[in-house]
Amino acid sequence: MPPILLPETPVTSVEQYLATDHGGRGVARAQDLGPAATIELLTASGLRGRGGGGFPTGRKWAGIAAQHGTRRFVVCNGAEGEPGTFKDRALLRANPYQLVEGVVIAAFAVGAEEAFICLKASFERERDAVTRAVQELQSAGVCTDCKVTIVAGPDEYLFGEEKAMLEVIEGKPPLPRWFPPYEHGLFAVAPQLGWEAANPPPPGTVGGTRASGPNPTLVNNVETLCNVPHILAEGADWYRSMGTEESPGTIVTTVVGDVVAPDVGEVEMGTPLGAVIDAVGSGPLPGRRVKAVFSGVANPVITAEHLGAPVSYEGLAAAGSALGAAGFIVYDDTACMVDVAYLMSRFLSVESCGQCPPCKIGSGEITIHLERLQLGTGTEDDVSRIVGWLPRVTDGNRCYLAVEEQQLVGSVLQAFPDEVAEHLEGRGCPRPRKLPMPKLLDLAGGKAVYDEDFWRKRPDWTYDPT
Repeated sequence: MPPILLPETPVTSVEQYLATDHGGRGVARAQDLGPAATIELLTASGLRGRGGGGFPTGRKWAGIAAQHGTRRFVVCNGAEGEPGTFKDRALLRANPYQLVEGVVIAAFAVGAEEAFICLKASFERERDAVTRAVQELQSAGVCTDCKVTIVAGPDEYLFGEEKAMLEVIEGKPPLPRWFPPYEHGLFAVAPQLGWEAANPPPPGTVGGTRASGPNPTLVNNVETLCNVPHILAEGADWYRSMGTEESPGTIVTTVVGDVVAPDVGEVEMGTPLGAVIDAVGSGPLPGRRVKAVFSGVANPVITAEHLGAPVSYEGLAAAGSALGAAGFIVYDDTACMVDVAYLMSRFLSVESCGQCPPCKIGSGEITIHLERLQLGTGTEDDVSRIVGWLPRVTDGNRCYLAVEEQQLVGSVLQAFPDEVAEHLEGRGCPRPRKLPMPKLLDLAGGKAVYDEDFWRKRPDWTYDPT
């Protein structure tokens, strides 16, 4: 299958992009069809959100377009803080123009007055590329009807949570709101549950009341929007000719960890997980076998007997996990699964914002007890305390982070009870090996660069200076 989203040669100019098979054709087709028919075509294609949730994209657009509100906005989520994931940055390096065209089509279809493309401030290379793409496409007359703003946000994991991302656009810290963007969008003037209006109401509205408008806001991931111009150019049937019935198209996947050559690659939906690890990551290291695979830190562990599971939303759900953002962290038979659970729990406990005390306190307590087990100083009481916290860590949660903690840690304890028991014998870890935190700073040439500074990050989001 020839790549669609990841061209073999990077697209670095608007002239090069418009000379490709699909460059500029998507927005032209949308303008010919009109907003409603554009959304119908996207719905027929079966495209699902690639940010982790897998919600049908056309249905999401239709919901925004159908809502009454004084203003509408489009937000592109390119924060990409999920460990083991590099696909969005790879897409922006390979072809930022398809993203911008997808953003323009989305804004046209839902009647948005402005679009925001959100990237971390640390993604300098990617921000430069997408800024250049916006400017060049505007000069070429492709996105003259849509104002596009590039937002440089913080490095925190929760910047990628859609409700927290709206807070960052409004100039506040990445603390998730209660209500989703389609209910309480950007610059909404009606306060909800203590939230204050970001701006004074626009002319013609009644400030301080729900009547002044929730400003429904569409939030889509980078990869989702990159698909849009290609679907508009070629049609729904073309897109559905790839992948599976429930998961059409291709998926851009990251494979890191205990593999020969970590990389990003585009595969057809439905490809077996083991084949994806071989094709994208060049397979496990010589003489080793895959023990476990994690789809980021958001889902339960995928054990070795499920390597034949199709990489699709329904395929990995049947295997007891989920596709997530298709960032696969591979661990072989030399890895300690108690250590894996500890390092991923530590990531989530540090990145928890603290607005929901059971999440912050519970994930921190779980991490402390996992560390005791990993060091060989743990007891049955530590296991009992972890098991006791897991059902409660999600109490009152306003985002998915606590669920991630619950599902990931709980699945490791259930899948690898023998390894937990080994750590209760007081002899230390039987598989001593320093595992990196798979939070990617760069991925190129078969080499992954992990964020070693994360180990200095403290639960209040400051860094230990030592």
